[in-house]
Amino acid sequence: MDQPPPSDVPDEPLSGDVPEEPETESYRRGRKAASGLAAGAALVAGAAFAFARYHPARIAIEGVSMAPTLLPGDWALVVTPERFHRDDVVVVEHPQRPGYEIVKRLTGVPGSVVGGRELDEDEYWVEGDFAHRSTDSRDFGPVTRARLKAKVVLVYWPIERRRLVR
Repeated sequence: MDQPPPSDVPDEPLSGDVPEEPETESYRRGRKAASGLAAGAALVAGAAFAFARYHPARIAIEGVSMAPTLLPGDWALVVTPERFHRDDVVVVEHPQRPGYEIVKRLTGVPGSVVGGRELDEDEYWVEGDFAHRSTDSRDFGPVTRARLKAKVVLVYWPIERRRLVR
């Protein structure tokens, strides 16, 4: 009675029979699923933070004042940074046309000397890259920090012009 119960599988292969390979089972450890879930949650949280912090938006370029940096038909991604720096390409509310936004390069920051005049604490100087086709600070003077709305960070359309804006 110490013998094991009979089995349907023979102990030795019969002559001419090749033993079958045992099936390998695949399984996932619970820890991997949890780490994938944590990575996904971290990615979503990071994206939510970036959206809340930088307020990304899309703009369409219509004029030639920023050529060759930006051309009519370009679509660009803009963000709202904490600080603006000289040479940033920025979205500016036109000082003589409230609600109308233009894209220019920031060429003067507070303390800079522009045209023989030092900019005050809340004054910024903006100019288009294509000077003779641009309405900018040379026409309307310096703008305040409140009129600087966003910074252009990349062109994403058309695809052949996709790049970071410098």
